Amino acid sequence: MSTTSTARHDAGGPGPGTDPDGHDGHDARGGRLGRIVRSPLGWMLTGLVGVGVVSGLTATGPGPVPVLGAVAAVAVYWLVMRQVARRSTPETARRGAGREALLGGAIGLGFVLVSVSLITAFGGYSFSWAGHGFMAVVWSAVMLQIGTAVTEELLFRGLALQALEQLWGSRAAIVITGLFFGIAHLGTPGASAWSALAIASEAGAMLGAAFLWRRNIWFVAGLHFAWNTTEQLLGIPVSGHTSEGLFTADAHGSAVLTGGGFGLEAALVPVVLGVLLAVRMFVLARRGGRLLPRRSAGHVQAG
Repeated sequence: MSTTSTARHDAGGPGPGTDPDGHDGHDARGGRLGRIVRSPLGWMLTGLVGVGVVSGLTATGPGPVPVLGAVAAVAVYWLVMRQVARRSTPETARRGAGREALLGGAIGLGFVLVSVSLITAFGGYSFSWAGHGFMAVVWSAVMLQIGTAVTEELLFRGLALQALEQLWGSRAAIVITGLFFGIAHLGTPGASAWSALAIASEAGAMLGAAFLWRRNIWFVAGLHFAWNTTEQLLGIPVSGHTSEGLFTADAHGSAVLTGGGFGLEAALVPVVLGVLLAVRMFVLARRGGRLLPRRSAGHVQAG
């Protein structure tokens, strides 16, 4: 689909309000502005602002506010894609959304449980029951992490990755968005250059590859949600943020093994597992013909 518009030409020669070539000055300016806004970088920035504002206002709200924010963010995303980018949004289709979310969630759950089990076996973690109200803790975690997972995936994979791959191809897009995903976590408690690199490698790359493989926001949001929620319920800091969980997790030994105060994402084991999963999903995406080459304007449909 073309993302540009052309200025209209007057039927006659140059007249008042036209340039020497006969173009209407207002239309020419509107055409240039339209081309800028509807370019990949234009609709990406428009969407990042819109979804980012919604996320900022609702992400830490009480009760179901983060979920309501996620619903609003999806609506903003849809509007930007349809009205600004002028493209369809098969990546947010309702058909098959539950299946994709469950599949992504199963991968995210397995990733965290395998990582935690290995670290625990090496003596890095020990757990004790926290004694908080079960339903209250689970409800709070689910509401918070749904909002986080959906809005972050719309921002980084829905908008940034898809826009950048229109310009430079899928391979460059996954590298750039992965790096920015890591940088975005530098402001969290306990963050360091290592934790940012770890997030970029295990999460940024894996979630990017997951999106390229499935071309589905619900798949990557499900993966992201299960990852964060499992960590929180186990009492492990989620990217430096410590929230009330069902268990209390105590870390022992080297921060390389446990991630220290930043949590699981800064540990070596999940970095290795995350990179291996990212490579596997990227290979599946390539085999399925779902990668865009450099400078391609083609659109890959969800399968």
